[in-house]
Amino acid sequence: MEEERKRNRSRSSNSVLWWFFAIAACIKLLVVPSYHSTDFEVHRHWLALTHSLPLSRWYLDETSLWTLDYPPFFAYFERFLSIFANLIDPQIVHLQKGLNYTSNTLLYFHRITVILSDLSLLYGVYRFTRNLDSTRQRLIWVLVIWSPMLVIVDHVHFQYNGFLLGILLMSLSYLQQGRDLMGGFLFAVLLCFKHLFAVAAPVYFVYLWRHYCWGGFIRGFGRLLIMGAVVVAVFAAAYGPFVYHGQMQQVIGRMFPFGRGLCHAYWAPNFWVFYIILDKGLAFLLRNLGFSIQATAASFTGGIVGGSSPFAVLPPITPLTTLIAILLALSPCLMKAWRDPRPERISRWVAYAYMCGFLFGWHVHEKASLHFVIPLAVVAVQSMDDARHYFMLSIVSCYSLFPLLFEAQEYPIKVVLLLLHSILIWLGFSALFANGAAVKATLIRKKRDKASSSAAARKEEFTVNWVEKSYLTGIIVVEIGGQFLHPLFFGDKLPFVPLMLTSIYCAIGIMYSWIWQLKSIVTSLDS
Repeated sequence: MEEERKRNRSRSSNSVLWWFFAIAACIKLLVVPSYHSTDFEVHRHWLALTHSLPLSRWYLDETSLWTLDYPPFFAYFERFLSIFANLIDPQIVHLQKGLNYTSNTLLYFHRITVILSDLSLLYGVYRFTRNLDSTRQRLIWVLVIWSPMLVIVDHVHFQYNGFLLGILLMSLSYLQQGRDLMGGFLFAVLLCFKHLFAVAAPVYFVYLWRHYCWGGFIRGFGRLLIMGAVVVAVFAAAYGPFVYHGQMQQVIGRMFPFGRGLCHAYWAPNFWVFYIILDKGLAFLLRNLGFSIQATAASFTGGIVGGSSPFAVLPPITPLTTLIAILLALSPCLMKAWRDPRPERISRWVAYAYMCGFLFGWHVHEKASLHFVIPLAVVAVQSMDDARHYFMLSIVSCYSLFPLLFEAQEYPIKVVLLLLHSILIWLGFSALFANGAAVKATLIRKKRDKASSSAAARKEEFTVNWVEKSYLTGIIVVEIGGQFLHPLFFGDKLPFVPLMLTSIYCAIGIMYSWIWQLKSIVTSLDS
């Protein structure tokens, strides 16, 4: 009888999950005609080159500026999609004639492939939440499946992040179940789809070494060989053909184009924003004091490989510098993973690793904030402090993506998405912790009077502190200033100022979040 009830609850839960996905798909279909970035042509070109050229030419082709720079599994994924693109419209996969090709057929094909690839995200969320209570389940579904950041980045701007984040969630769900081999296998697969996820590789390595391989020489060495064989097999499947053709140097060069410079054209809201602003401020001050300081360009680099503008005063930042900064920031997390490799903490550590990569990495895109916001969604339901932290972080991260949609017709879309997200997660967290408070009040009532139990319930109400409230209110001020007041007072002058203010203000919020997480990890080292 109990088993039957569990099966019925599971079927009901799965049905609701599909409704969540269907509603999200309907919203994504509504934004099909909206703006799309150059990534639209990038992925069309990748369809064409993987369809038209032999594998040995994929990473050598320079027909377009948008050369293939993702790992081989993503190239194989594009080759798979190109089969259907060719059936629908052969022009899509024509390498020469298809350059900058646009049509309604291509528009709908691209958009629908992203929606369908989100089934990976759906399964990842399902695996993660299937053993949780219904309140936590549905709140995580809201945070992930209805994420406004994914709609903005994948379904308007255009990318395939949902598909890749689904693989990450699958990997983490296996690790949390103690199935380390499967978790490691899926992470290796993910790295062969998109190498930027490698920022979390040190956390995976330390955790799997300690949790899976540790424990006696024979047992540990045997498990190390098994895990190593699995990872090597995945990388061999991905890179083997290119090793055979003697192209590994070319492939690596495409995947790591360090010539793109420290920052993207729109500065991602990370630590290097403050470094750049400090350099520019010092240069301005020293020039006014009579020093001869060479002027630098306003933008440090664009999206295409090329030299970056030098700093005027401060020492230049190299890729090695950013790598050292990431590893230093990661070190407390790695120490914790070594000392106490608990499966229930792995999602938190991986999210922290991606935040370190975002804050201190080389040529970081603002879109990379998805890498830590989505994994933190499954952490947010664990405690009141986690929920408060996530509430602020998800809002500021979503707002930091606003410059991606710069056309007037998309302005209502991004504003409405952020407002709905804020309302939904506030209501979701309020309901979650109100239920928890009710349970506590019932237990307390047996020992104390009604007044004290009511007081205990009030303490569990979801809220944020005054610092976070003030900061989130400031987002409204920044947005009004950049969108309305700046054009009113300056017209077309100083067009970079609103973007710069957005980047700096969001960087403050994300740095605050990183410090909060770092403090939590450092504190836990002593526990």
